[in-house]
Amino acid sequence: MSNLRTGAELLVATLEREGVDRVFCVPGESYLAVLDCFHDSPISAIQTRHESGAMMMADADARMTGRPGVCFVTRGPGATNAAAGLHISEHDSVPTILFVGQIARSMRERGAFQEIDYRTLFGGIAKWVAEIDSAERVPEMVSRAFHTAASGRPGPVVLALPEDMLTERAHAAIPDTWRKMETWPGAPQMAELGERLAESLRPVMILGGSDWSESAIDRVRDFADRFDLPVTCTFRRQSLFDHSHRCYIGDLGIGPNPDLLARVKQADLVLLAGARLPEIPSQGYTLFDIPETGRTLVHVHAGAEEPGRVYRPTLAINATPEGFAASLADLEPPASRPWAGDLERLRTSYLDWSGAVPKIPGDVQLGEIVRWMGERLPADTVLTNGAGNYATWFHRFWRFTRPRTQIGPISGSMGYGVPAAVAAKLREPERVVVALAGDGCFQMTGQEFGTAMQHGAAIIVLVIDNGIYGTIRMHQEREYPTRVSATDIRNPDFAALARAYGGHGETVERTEDFAPAFERALASGTAAIVHVRIDPEALSPSLTISGLRKRKV
Repeated sequence: MSNLRTGAELLVATLEREGVDRVFCVPGESYLAVLDCFHDSPISAIQTRHESGAMMMADADARMTGRPGVCFVTRGPGATNAAAGLHISEHDSVPTILFVGQIARSMRERGAFQEIDYRTLFGGIAKWVAEIDSAERVPEMVSRAFHTAASGRPGPVVLALPEDMLTERAHAAIPDTWRKMETWPGAPQMAELGERLAESLRPVMILGGSDWSESAIDRVRDFADRFDLPVTCTFRRQSLFDHSHRCYIGDLGIGPNPDLLARVKQADLVLLAGARLPEIPSQGYTLFDIPETGRTLVHVHAGAEEPGRVYRPTLAINATPEGFAASLADLEPPASRPWAGDLERLRTSYLDWSGAVPKIPGDVQLGEIVRWMGERLPADTVLTNGAGNYATWFHRFWRFTRPRTQIGPISGSMGYGVPAAVAAKLREPERVVVALAGDGCFQMTGQEFGTAMQHGAAIIVLVIDNGIYGTIRMHQEREYPTRVSATDIRNPDFAALARAYGGHGETVERTEDFAPAFERALASGTAAIVHVRIDPEALSPSLTISGLRKRKV
């Protein structure tokens, strides 16, 4: 019996071999045996306040490390609560593994307490959903989970853990560590790319997707520099390219620079690397015709199923960002680059558009606050955010210059910023981590501020409070002006809430009060909330409620 281990022991031993040092969880009786094994394991179990926060932390941790993030939740409600974070991982192509407690195997199909068929529940979200039926198969299936989550287009995997399986004893060898599989372009494909660039008059490169290492980002930057190639990034992927570099011309997000949109529409060659180009960066699928784009489209993606899914590529390259970026060094720029003259104009347009901070109604000018933060904070500061119009100020006026400094969901999920910041700060505690949240966004997962306090994650949360669900109000005023319904919010004193948790709290009601309040938050050495009250009239840097109403008159 000495060489037999329980399913829970095999599971934790396999996670240790895979190099997992941290998991995020909400404890539950369905996987008590695993929690007991964590007691003697070097793996740190970060207990959160809600399963959605736990899953979002696992997602953010994966973005910080490039390795699958791991989350544990209990059966039934625990699993359904985690679905919000699971959807983020799926939509954003982030490798995560969700372990879900499950009823005992003998109770299946009886409607037992909190019983759910997880294959049915998660089958449309996860890359793979399975239930481990026997303890001896634990190492095999966990190993497969790591490979599946990180291969091709990365995404989430769900493994259900029957309660009695976790205490069953078996003998099973622990496999060696998961290794990332890189795919490389073929020489003929890269040669064709070089030929098509040489024939181009107005090329543009669009970067997006996940799984970009710092070395891959550096190589793409060097390639763009050698080719004088204009580069843009997709929605919330802005830290893939240095904004201070001469080739960067802006991001294809919400409300992008009109000059950038015009350039992309006029481009005769689009080099789309790593991204799927879904609804937001494609501006509602209006940038290109479908499926024929009307131009040369070179689509580079790690998932072989992605090129041709929406747009028919002229040249499809199935390669990971690492493999593609390494192959770019072999391409020589053509002697004639007729597009080089456009680059300076496009760059100047970007600098003017992102540098001119328009005045908005009220005593707090959010654009000036963003600009001050950009000048004050280190270049490696991590900004996290959820969903809401407040983020448009940071997307437009913050200039990202380092990789993995922007962590935000392209899925548009509210509540992501605070849990993501906790995960980022725990992963790299020496860096400044700022969570951006609207008043509605914060209250989705704001209880994770308690997780930050418990685990010593000294994040700074900016709660941008306008007393409304701003994004929905914007659409409401556009479509149904003056007919306000269900978009007003009555809020607490968020600074007092921070102090109630034992953290630092500040309230800002004028622009000039922000800098000293933020400095005090930084100096506090603990998690902090800076509650910034802005006028609800200001829906975005360029839109107001009254302005939208006038358009309908």
